[in-house]
Amino acid sequence: MTQVARPPRSESGRTSSGGLAARVSLGKRFTPVSTEFLMIASAALMLTIFGLVMVLSATSATAVSKGENPMDGALRQGIFAVLGIPLMFLISRLPIAFLKRMAWPALFGSIALQLLVFTPLGIEDGGNRNWIMIAGFTLQPSEFLKLALALWVGYVLLRKQTMLGTWHQVFIPVVPVGALAIGTVIAGKDLGTAMVLVIVLLGCLFFSGVKLRLFILPVLLGIVAVIALAVTSPDRMRRITATCSDMSAYTGDCYQSIHGIWGMASGGIFGVGLGNSQEKYGWLPAAGNDFIFAIVGEELGLIGCIVVLALFTLFTVGAFHIIRKTDDPFIRVAAGGLTVWITGQAVFNIGVVIGLFPVMGVPLPFMSQGGTALLAVLIACGVLLSFARTLKVPEARAAERTPSAGRGRVTR
Repeated sequence: MTQVARPPRSESGRTSSGGLAARVSLGKRFTPVSTEFLMIASAALMLTIFGLVMVLSATSATAVSKGENPMDGALRQGIFAVLGIPLMFLISRLPIAFLKRMAWPALFGSIALQLLVFTPLGIEDGGNRNWIMIAGFTLQPSEFLKLALALWVGYVLLRKQTMLGTWHQVFIPVVPVGALAIGTVIAGKDLGTAMVLVIVLLGCLFFSGVKLRLFILPVLLGIVAVIALAVTSPDRMRRITATCSDMSAYTGDCYQSIHGIWGMASGGIFGVGLGNSQEKYGWLPAAGNDFIFAIVGEELGLIGCIVVLALFTLFTVGAFHIIRKTDDPFIRVAAGGLTVWITGQAVFNIGVVIGLFPVMGVPLPFMSQGGTALLAVLIACGVLLSFARTLKVPEARAAERTPSAGRGRVTR
């Protein structure tokens, strides 16, 4: 049997192979992203920019009345936007395996940060002790706790995927550790944030595929806990039961709600014009924070409100597409928790402004003044974008269905 030696590869062959490898590497770098990636990223960027404009408009009047720079509020918010937007895209490049490994450290790191509110670093405002002061900046640790809780529950339920039909496998350690995290917020008397954490936990359980009979018990426990917190606090109970349909409580618990509705009503369809709000001149408390949607309605009218709602809808649809298309249980559960957090909090905030819910002190994601809240929600968007990168784009799916040229073809 005669062996034929393989001729040595020529330099041109090596060059051609190297060039092909370089083209393949560049092709991976510039692979088109999924539609879900574009939907979430574009909605997050537009809402953030929209929010900066509205924060400038809402806070400039009171700043001038105090003799301060009218740009101060927007500049402080802009610092966190400049930090958060690049960080969002940086996190979008992180592998899913890294996010899974960070689940436990992120949760306990966030709980430790939340416990700092009970140290001399803690700040109390409006009866809530939920902020810390570091290097002249006020931070709200509970915002990062929302993100960490969603990632942790997703990781824990991933490891128990085959045992979710048993109640104790579902509840332990999810419910005790979740209760610990929520308890640190409740200890600071922040019921609004605690409610958001509860819906994040319930959202993760729902998207994990837990059987309905096992899902009902945590829902009932969450409802009972919220009712108990409301009943045991005379201040909360008074605000919840306040009747704002007339002027009887105008100077009391309904002051904010009434002025918020007046601002929305005076805007009409097209608004009074950007910067021309009357309510922001000391009439509407928290005009740049929890009631910024009222300023949007007053200055930009129904059209501006519809734009905001459309952007949140775009974000929500993109996130739910990730949940629907992914095959990874961790991505499905964590993305479900993050989506419920951001969308649910937006619904709560807008519901408070239009009078559907009592005042709960929940900010509007991306738009309300508050650097920590903006930074946390942009980091959460970065995690969702990382999840979106795992989805196959239509071109890749079409390439998989279409056989490559010259392969598997039989010539007669």
